[in-house]
Amino acid sequence: MKVARLAPITAIAVLVSGLGSIARAQEQPPEPYATSVIEEQQRQSAAELELMMLFADTFEQIKRNYVRDVTDRELMEAAIKGMLSKLDQYSNFIPPERLQRFKSGVENEFGGVGIIVSSNSGRLEVISPLVGTPAYRAGMLPGDRILEIAGQSTKGLTIDGAINLMKGEIGSSVEVKILHPNEVEPVLLKLKREVIRVPTVFGHRRNDDDSWNYFCDQTRKIGYLRMTGFGRHSVSELRTAVKNLRQQEMRGLVLDLRFNPGGLLSAAIQVCDMFVPEGIIVSTKGRNTPQRVWRARKAGTQEGFPMVVLINHFSASASEIVAACLQDHQRATIVGERSWGKGSVQNIIELENGRSALKLTTAGYRRPSGKNIHRFKDASDEDEWGVNPNDGFRVKFSGAENRALTTFRQQLDVVKRYAVKNAKPLPKFDDRQLAKALEFLTTQLPLPTAALDERPPMPRVTP
Repeated sequence: MKVARLAPITAIAVLVSGLGSIARAQEQPPEPYATSVIEEQQRQSAAELELMMLFADTFEQIKRNYVRDVTDRELMEAAIKGMLSKLDQYSNFIPPERLQRFKSGVENEFGGVGIIVSSNSGRLEVISPLVGTPAYRAGMLPGDRILEIAGQSTKGLTIDGAINLMKGEIGSSVEVKILHPNEVEPVLLKLKREVIRVPTVFGHRRNDDDSWNYFCDQTRKIGYLRMTGFGRHSVSELRTAVKNLRQQEMRGLVLDLRFNPGGLLSAAIQVCDMFVPEGIIVSTKGRNTPQRVWRARKAGTQEGFPMVVLINHFSASASEIVAACLQDHQRATIVGERSWGKGSVQNIIELENGRSALKLTTAGYRRPSGKNIHRFKDASDEDEWGVNPNDGFRVKFSGAENRALTTFRQQLDVVKRYAVKNAKPLPKFDDRQLAKALEFLTTQLPLPTAALDERPPMPRVTP
């Protein structure tokens, strides 16, 4: 038996008629006291029915009479985006062609070769290979020009286009033709794609073997950890780095969350739980969801050393949860500038059997003190939002300083610098925010205990 396939407009009509049937089925209330409730539900159903018919009629008119052909898909995605435009800036539709890249950003891993690239004068250039990846092992260097990917010239190719060519099924191979800096003959590399995990926790400087030096003040044993996001593996990365520092007798810690846009709420909660022994971490509440409160647990807490958290205007969301929690519990001093002010939680809702998704704001969160973090559209500087530095620890950077800081940190992240002929020396940058953090931590460090044989002799008392 053949089943007729409903046209989109017919399917909408069926949906609408279904709403009407539900409303009619409720015309006889089971109990007299529920009459007003049932009547209100019927009015709402009737109103929804009228609006759905309005949408269906508009869809049909455009489809039949618009001056040029427009696909059903184009119309539907435009309608979805139109609805979302009435919501906040963080709610959006993720179409099929962007879904995989979105997931890679959340998971911080994908099938690829492991390089960070940029576009320079119309050519793709390697900023740095990632340590331990196929590109790193094959000898790719910072500054390498990528001439071809899978036999296709990269001239005029966008970064997104290059990434799509280099990504692929794990275990498959891709050929990449490169030109090393100061060389004339290109090299053809055959790279086998692997699971690439993008790191989110970095140290202060690279060691000679490209591992991280996690101390920004080796003499005073002050550690430095920079988090660029809160992904699936960020907590385990952070735990490993803190363990490394504690094994080297760390006495103080700087946690740098500048330019960190956030990420997973669960990761932010676990990071807070690492440093706070008890009390509220964060609470959330939505229009249709009950209030939920997360609390710290004593087990596994990293204590016994002073902390500073660095933030700036571009620290947002999960970064603000961590900064606010550590500040409210007086576990860390906040240095830098007022944060972005994103105090909302987005749920990822799969659509079309997982082919697309809806990122929808479903709740807002508050810091342990109960204060608001979210910066609403009409908020002024005097209103309560974001995370402010502790009194006396506000260090504001100019736009030029922020750009210089970004460039400086990117250069410190680069690996294999020693292998590049005539490599440019590392840039210099006066990081006043980090300097303020170190100045404060130095005053908080306990005085070192002198060894027995280092104690000064007792003064001789003459009778």
